Amino acid sequence: MADASQQDQQHPLWSTDRAIVNSLLQGEPTDFNLAELARLRIRYNGFPGARDIQKDLDRALEQWGMAEEELFSRTREIHKAAQVYRGRGSQREDWS
Repeated sequence: MADASQQDQQHPLWSTDRAIVNSLLQGEPTDFNLAELARLRIRYNGFPGARDIQKDLDRALEQWGMAEEELFSRTREIHKAAQVYRGRGSQREDWS
């Protein structure tokens, strides 16, 4: 029987997302950073791989003293009030 690491998949956006996660770990919980954290948590939820990113997304949430439910609640409010990605060039709402 193969172990889980041999079955893990490589996410096609791993390198881009890795850079974003590194930035989140160094950053503050601004509206944009909260939106990015929520977006990436949705992307990697249940994904069979990218364990390093999943672990670091948990770490960022912990650093900011938030539970996932609070993160999603706050980002829903952020998205209702403003277009957080507007004016950010190629950075767009990419939930896939």
